[in-house]
Amino acid sequence: MKKRNLKFPLTRSLAVMLFVLLAMGACKSKKKVVEAEPEPVPVEEPAPEPAPEPEQPSAEEVAVGKLESYFDAVANASTLQSANNTIREAMGMFSNQNTPVLIVIHEESGVKDYDEPTTIERYLNYLKDTKKNLNFISDIRMDGSGKVTELELRRR
Repeated sequence: MKKRNLKFPLTRSLAVMLFVLLAMGACKSKKKVVEAEPEPVPVEEPAPEPAPEPEQPSAEEVAVGKLESYFDAVANASTLQSANNTIREAMGMFSNQNTPVLIVIHEESGVKDYDEPTTIERYLNYLKDTKKNLNFISDIRMDGSGKVTELELRRR
C-alpha cells in the first residue's frame, strides 16, 4: 500500500483551502452582520402649544348682538317709558340719529332691492309702535371709533 503524504505543494494547498472553506462555511451565521447603529440623537420635542384661546368676537359681531337685543327690547317693551329708555341707550351705538337703515326686500343674483331708506331713529320708533321685530341685521358698517354708520336689515 502506498502512503500518501501531503508533501506536494499542490495537494497540500488544495487540502488547506478545502479545510478553510469548510470551516468558514460552517461558522457563518444565518443572520447578517448588522453594524452597530449610532445612538440616535435625542430630538427635543417642542413644548406643546397651549390650546388656542377661543377667538374673540369682532367689534361688528358684538355690535350686532347688542343691537339685536335692543331691537327685541324695544319691540317687547311693556311700557312706553321703558321703550324710550331702550331707544336712548341704543342711539348711543350710532354715529348720529340719522344713520341710514336699509331693509332688503328682495335679492337676486347679488342685486339687492331695498325698501324705502329710513334712519335709525325712525326705525326704532317703528319697532316701538308696531311691537314686532320682523328683521335681523345682515350687514353693519362701523367707523373708526366703533360707532355704527350704516345698517342693513333683512326679513326673518
